Amino acid sequence: MTRTGRHRIRRWRRRSARSVGTALCAVLVAACTTGIKGEIRTAGDIAGLPVTHFESGLKPDAPTPQLRVRNLSDSAEDRLAVAAIADVGDFWREQLPRHFGQPFEPVRSLLSYDPNGTEIEVCGASTRNSAMNAFYCPPEDLVGWDRGVLLPLLRERFGPMAVVTVLGHEFGHAVQYRLGDKAGIDENTSTIVKEQQADCFTGAYFRWMAEESSRYFRLSTSEGLNQVLASLFFIRDDPGVSATQQGAHGTAFDRTYAFQLGFESDAARCATIDQADVDARITEQPFDPNDTNQGDLRITADSVALLQRSLDESFAGASGDPPRIVEGGGSCPDGSGTPPASYCDDDNTVSIDLAALARIGQPIDREAEYTGGEAEGGLGDFAAFAEIVSRYVQGIQVDVGAEVNNANAGLRTACLVGAWASAIDVEGALLRPSPGDLDEAIAELLRPRSLIAADLDGHRVANGFARVESLRLGYYEGSAACTSTYP
Repeated sequence: MTRTGRHRIRRWRRRSARSVGTALCAVLVAACTTGIKGEIRTAGDIAGLPVTHFESGLKPDAPTPQLRVRNLSDSAEDRLAVAAIADVGDFWREQLPRHFGQPFEPVRSLLSYDPNGTEIEVCGASTRNSAMNAFYCPPEDLVGWDRGVLLPLLRERFGPMAVVTVLGHEFGHAVQYRLGDKAGIDENTSTIVKEQQADCFTGAYFRWMAEESSRYFRLSTSEGLNQVLASLFFIRDDPGVSATQQGAHGTAFDRTYAFQLGFESDAARCATIDQADVDARITEQPFDPNDTNQGDLRITADSVALLQRSLDESFAGASGDPPRIVEGGGSCPDGSGTPPASYCDDDNTVSIDLAALARIGQPIDREAEYTGGEAEGGLGDFAAFAEIVSRYVQGIQVDVGAEVNNANAGLRTACLVGAWASAIDVEGALLRPSPGDLDEAIAELLRPRSLIAADLDGHRVANGFARVESLRLGYYEGSAACTSTYP
């Protein structure tokens, strides 16, 4: 975050900093007294599918793919990769005639390689000592993957579905090449549009898998989708990259948005993603040259005081006295709570453990992410601030009589955090989002013990998909959508 608000994250709708509190107060009161109904997404479904818990990956009885792959090994990574290519081919064999009126054409060539192994020339470059990668090469109509570094890292860190995610994405580029005008793709299409479409296509493919249409894979809508979202977070662009830059793939917030759009709709919807759509909502922006901290604020008593003022201003339209943020060890006086931050109803305070939050607020250790080593950083300043905000909005909800312990309370809370993040992104705000801040929230939401998506007593929503979706809903649609969607 930044104290001076030098850079604005673009979004669909612009709201004043005060509007979130007014809207929240009005809608929460109405919801509690008159039962306003909206599109209800409870913790018990994922975009209309039941929440399932089982080990995701290759089916024990999966067929042996009949594909020719250059330089293939017998590694676990290659077995996963070849099954993924065969499986996503089955998906597009159904989808292309159904949605686009054209037959499916398999890619001409597949390549597995080890960047530390035999040198192979492909797509005008060498695989020797190359950066870990998976790619689609249009001139050769080839999908290639690094079985030596990238795929083992993904499988070991996140699970088998992370490998399938990356290859499903690259195959999405091959589909774009085949669709051409039907997907609005030509030589002038920006990289970010192509990447958003490919992530969306991947989401549609995983929906098909979750509906048990795959011959090769089983996917749980809880732990399995968590693997997918974690891998999309991992392969995000670094903070400060511009969406207009050649090769930009998007922030984690942008990439998970596109994936979830595909999962919730279909491939035809993905093909409508164009530059205007991306420009209206993309969050990937460069740092302002004057932002000397590159968006990182230390979590101190002074910065928490700024947060208090920001929240009081943002929720000024809410009834009652705003909660006070106090250093109280992160628990309430009676020992209850959700450390490192807790809302304490008896004295209307948010008790915080400043030292613990300061550790969470350390910048993300990107080197440790890539190497798989012990991380020395935290989740970022916005993740720490958002945990405090989640407890503050619990107090706002309690004040108007909203239910804060039901199945939807954690999702509503995460949604309200997103609404606050959007509302403070205006000129003159005390605190404003910086590039990468929303990704820090994603990082927190994907943790098993996410506090942002927890109810008053700390009960967490079980699946990362719903957590991320709720934050995104609040960010784009505001607090009214939070209370109508998660009553």
